[in-house]
This record gives sequence, structure tokens and C-alpha cells, in this order.
Amino acid sequence: MRSLSLIVPASLLLLAASHAGAQTQAYPLTEPEQTSRVQVTAPPQPFQFWDYEAEWVSGAYAMSNGWHMKVDPSRDGIVAQIDKRPPLRLLAVSQNRYASRDGNVWMEFNRGASGEDMLMSYVPDTRTAQVVVVTATARLAQR
Repeated sequence: MRSLSLIVPASLLLLAASHAGAQTQAYPLTEPEQTSRVQVTAPPQPFQFWDYEAEWVSGAYAMSNGWHMKVDPSRDGIVAQIDKRPPLRLLAVSQNRYASRDGNVWMEFNRGASGEDMLMSYVPDTRTAQVVVVTATARLAQR
């Protein structure tokens, strides 16, 4: 009796799979002038991060939303701690831009006329398509 209860669902799956031929149908032919071509090129040379570059952005920042952020250099980028939250490790992606490994947090430093401003963007919840942008107007303390 048990083998019969397993055979019925398996046979129904095979029957349904035989009719699922959407992937085997031919695409309609298009004219050559109707297609587009995309060419992707790599950056001219990769970014090389030096430890001293993180020293330039280290310090304490006052954020536009009332948060306070402390930035310390690390081996491959920076470590940012906002208020009492756990530290966040960001990797250097260019001379002034740092990103989290998952890509949900970006920080850009040396902005503004004096170069002491920064911009942070982050995804508060990965289940929604929302990005929050916060700026820091000036460095509070500098090493």
C-alpha cells in the first residue's frame, strides 16, 4: 500500500514534466539590426590599498541623523562603530570609498570643500528596496 502511495505522485510528476516544454520551444528569429550588443571592460588597473590611507579617514564623525561614528584603520580597510552598535568592517574599494562585504553599507570620505565630510549609505532591511543616505558634516576629533 505504501509503495502505491509513492508511485501515484511520481507518475503525476512525470506526466506534468512531459508537458512542460516551454524551455524547448524555438525563439522567434530577429533581424540583425534589432539586436543590441553590450561590451564590458575591466578597470584599467586594480586599486591597491595601503594601510596609511585609512589613517586619513580615521577619527570621530558627527552624523546628520544624530549618530556618532568612530572610524579606525584596519589591515584591508576601516572599522566603523556607530554609537553602541557592534563594529562594522569595511573594505577599501577605492581611495575614498569603503564597502561592507555584503555590499549593504558604503562610506565615501574626503567630501566637501575641506575634505572632512563623509557620506554613508546603507540598506536597513534586505527584504525591502530601500537605501538610507546619511552625511557627516565635520570630523569631531582627528588623530
